[in-house]
Amino acid sequence: METPNYPRFAARLNAFKIGADSYWPHKNKVTTTDLLARAATAGLNAADLNYPDHFVDDRPGDLVRALDDNGMVLNGMAMRYYTDPGYKLGAFTHPDPQVRRAAIDETKRGLDVLAEMGGRLMTLWMGQDGFDYSFQMDYARAWDNTVSAMAEVADHNRDIDIALEYKPNEPRAFALMPDAATTLLALRDIGRDNTGVTLDFAHVLYADEMPAFAAALVARHSRILGVHLNDGYGKWDNGLMVGAVHPLQTVELLVELERAGYDSTIYFDTFPDHSGLDPVAEARTNIEVVQKLRAVAKRLVSDEALQQAISAQDAPTAMRIVQGAMLA
Repeated sequence: METPNYPRFAARLNAFKIGADSYWPHKNKVTTTDLLARAATAGLNAADLNYPDHFVDDRPGDLVRALDDNGMVLNGMAMRYYTDPGYKLGAFTHPDPQVRRAAIDETKRGLDVLAEMGGRLMTLWMGQDGFDYSFQMDYARAWDNTVSAMAEVADHNRDIDIALEYKPNEPRAFALMPDAATTLLALRDIGRDNTGVTLDFAHVLYADEMPAFAAALVARHSRILGVHLNDGYGKWDNGLMVGAVHPLQTVELLVELERAGYDSTIYFDTFPDHSGLDPVAEARTNIEVVQKLRAVAKRLVSDEALQQAISAQDAPTAMRIVQGAMLA
């Protein structure tokens, strides 16, 4: 069942720095408050904030007011360890226990700020927790350190959900949690009810997974806490606009999300920066496309003929039904 303010749409705030000189011609420093105001002009009604990056020039209370002033709600926050060069060898997997402790404590501070602002979702993308060479990492120790750290983080405030966002690599050559199955194994070991997964469409493609299948596994064994929609060619985290390359797979994912009862924010983790696109126009396009694809998904989720075709693994019939709905 949808919540009254669903769908909520958020996007990568830093994208709205594009063209800052012309958008804010007399401003020496663009703050998070400025980015929120510009993002709202695109029709976005929710926001995710990065910790600690988005709090350098803005206090939590100021950001709460900015969200309210712009008709937006706080979806949650995401930790950003990779901006600190001290975490190049890892945050929760760093070989130095003092660095691991610093990462855990920084995460707890982020959780405290999130709670102060009334948020309930913290996303952890541990891109720096991995390895680049054979014989570089003690895999068992790194796994144990990660599980222990995440359990401690989850226990810090049981009213806040902790979502793990997986990705095969970048910045490290291999991530410790590169795919859905490995992430679900980690969550089983962590063993906390206030944990789950954030699915990023381009990351899932990059992991050579089918997005809807990944969603079905996560919904079966854990919880889908966040959804990042974007697109790409599966070779890299391209961050393209929604449906630009894989519209069929996007619809199938939306159908699976309907079945799973996902009713939280859709976050556009896209990169208009790569081509210098207008971030407002790009976000508006994403919203329009997702609204249309969601309408298709809502029709398909209760389509008996489609379900019969799927049950029979009758691909030609399924394709006629799905593409007929998409191209109507």
